[in-house]
Amino acid sequence: MFDNKMIVEDSLKATDSGFTIEARLPYYRGLGLSMIENVAVSVDGEAIPREDITVSLRGRTWTLDEMETEYGDRWNFGEKALVGVKRAGGLAPGEHRIELAETMRISYLPFVPTTKDAKTLTLR
Repeated sequence: MFDNKMIVEDSLKATDSGFTIEARLPYYRGLGLSMIENVAVSVDGEAIPREDITVSLRGRTWTLDEMETEYGDRWNFGEKALVGVKRAGGLAPGEHRIELAETMRISYLPFVPTTKDAKTLTLR
């Protein structure tokens, strides 16, 4: 898999409610959104609660719970999704260690893999 390509370089942006990063799915075939069981984010060692994370693709946004029952859309290989994080106070400008873990259900695997990437990104 392409774990080291999950977090898109230079994609950290501040928002009114927290921050966003761009992320890729590392599975070479892409997956239906209902087959992505979790997207976990931590910043500077602090885990972000699941309910504070959203995923946006092609102009649509889902909570992680909503993705569980989204059967009509998919996240394609190489496609950049916007991962939104609600975080009171946002992030200070400067470098931040971002960790991303994606748990995917792949039909022919007898286990549910979680792929991980971590990068230091700069908020300007």
